[in-house]
Parts: sequence; structure tokens; C-alpha cells
Amino acid sequence: MTTSPLPEPLPYHRLARLSVHHRWWRPWVGTLVVALVYTIAVTTLYLVFDAWGSRKGYPKGPDGSVEFGPVSGTAVDLLLLAVGIPVVLLAVRWIGQRPAGTVSSVTGRLRWRLLALCVLTALPIVALSTVGMLLLPTDGGQESRWAGWTVFGPALAMLVVLVPLQTAAEEYMFRGWLTQAVGALARSPWWAILPQAVLFAAAHGWGTVWGFADLVVFGVTAGWLTWRTGGLEAAIGLHAVNNLLSFGFAAAVVDGLKSDETAADAPWQVVAIDVVSILLYAAAVVWWTRRRPPVRQAPAPLPPVPPAVATSYAPLTGAPVSPTWPGRPTPGAPVAPPYPNAGAGGGDRA
Repeated sequence: MTTSPLPEPLPYHRLARLSVHHRWWRPWVGTLVVALVYTIAVTTLYLVFDAWGSRKGYPKGPDGSVEFGPVSGTAVDLLLLAVGIPVVLLAVRWIGQRPAGTVSSVTGRLRWRLLALCVLTALPIVALSTVGMLLLPTDGGQESRWAGWTVFGPALAMLVVLVPLQTAAEEYMFRGWLTQAVGALARSPWWAILPQAVLFAAAHGWGTVWGFADLVVFGVTAGWLTWRTGGLEAAIGLHAVNNLLSFGFAAAVVDGLKSDETAADAPWQVVAIDVVSILLYAAAVVWWTRRRPPVRQAPAPLPPVPPAVATSYAPLTGAPVSPTWPGRPTPGAPVAPPYPNAGAGGGDRA
């Protein structure tokens, strides 16, 4: 009697194929829906904020839009970007026909302990690089002045709450949805990593060649770490710490948050320091994940089980058959996983 081989476990970039309902067109349709719904949601929220600001008497700028001021205006911008999180999660669930958490990691959830370790790894590296950037000679512009605690305190509180949401939204969009959408069609992770990195850089605008290259390096490194660790935690950790320190130093000086410059406008000196910090962070994450490897792959979906077989299977094991993944017991049921050694290291230790 011959048995058919078990389906291979799936790495992060291939998780769009996790659903037994996967079809080649779902990633393409999903990408269009994500872009459309996100645009509509951001436009609607912007109009709501603009109408509310007009009623509250905020001044209007030359283009007719309400000017909320540096702190409130930054908060509005961060909130508009954070809308990407629910948009991606809903697209994964409704269009991808798989659990929404599979865009977070191969375990179907965000691994908070791993995220905390990544944040702690990024903090000293990014802090040193930020100090190095601040010590670079300037072009002799206006000297920066301390904004005072009455300005910096509320701004810092706002940034601590909203910057992690903004950075996570960008990761869910680029390292999450786009990586898995391309990965559904390409086996090699590089075909999924490179396009999202270029689109990520382009989304920040066109500044200097050096700034664009810096963003591509960040996107490639974050994408590779996502594939290497099996989830978005490493990318979110670096992105959140980097943006929080950047916004924090800007909020500490008078009118620092008014600047329209982004990472795309960075000169080569800043880019050189930033690239070194990105590579150091990646090396540090690789080093400690070798000692405590997280799960890097998810069990592939089993083929559908005929109703008669499923009915007889459930009473024997005490585990009802999952309606989402046919033939697989529901999460939490006392049944051993079909692929106990699917992840590198054999378990989610991080």
C-alpha cells in the first residue's frame, strides 16, 4: 500500500497558499482591494478630521486644508497611516480565506516575546546611530532650540502610542501583504522580498538617490528578517524604534515636527550611518535567533476530508474538524500537530 507524501511546510512568504481555497487570482484581487479600501478609508478619515478642525476654529493653510499644528498634525498623519492594519487583516481573512493572524507570523499570531526582544536589540543600535547623525556637521542653518517640557511631554506621549501603530501598518502592508502576495506565485523568497522593498522606498517620495537607496536597504533587510524569523516581529521592532527616536528628537526642538523631510531626503553621510545600523541589527537578530530559533514554517493545509471520514474521525480523537482548514483539528484540541518539526528549532521558543 502506497501513501501520498505529506505536503511541504510553508515559509512566511508562501503563507497565502495556506488556505485550501487559494487560487492564483486571490493575491492580485486582494492587492487591488487593499489599495482601494485603504485609499477610501484614508480619504474619509481625512475629510472627517478636516471638518472637525474647521468647526474647532483651526486655521487653514494655503491649500485650504486645516492646519492642526505640529503635534496634532503629526498625530493625524500617523493615524491615517495606521488604518493599514485593519485593512490588511480583513483582506487576509475575507479575500485570502485564511486566518488573519497568518500575516503576522507562521504561528498565526504576533509573537510578543519575540517582538520585545527585537525592540531591546534595536534600541542601543539605533540610539547610537541617531546620536551619530546628530553630530554630523550641518549647513549652518538655524540653531535648534529646546522646545520645553510643555511641548515635548505631550508630543512624546502621543508618539509612544501612535508611532508603533504607524510602523506596524507599514510592515503589514509591505513586508506582510505584498510579500505574501508575490510569494504565493514565486517559490524563492527573493522574488517576494525585492519588489516590496522598492515599493516601500517609492512610497516615501522621491528625494535624494542616497535616501532612496537607504529605504531600499531597509526594505530588503526587513523583508529578509521577516522570512528568516517567520514573522513581522523583527521588522516591526527595528522600524518602530527607528521612527520613535527620529520623531522624538524632532519633537524635542522648536518646530521640529513641522519639517516635511523624510528618510528619502537623507544625504549620503546620514545614509552611511543608517545602513551600518541596519546591518548591525540584522546581524544581532540572526545571532540570538540561532541560539533560540523561532518557528519559521507553518504546516501546509491538508486535503479536504470526506464528510463521512470527518464524522468518524472526530469522536475517536475528541477533536472536531476545523471548518477553516478541512481535515485539521481546531486550534486548542488535544491532538498532536501534523508536522511537529515544521519550524526551525522545533518550537516557538521566542
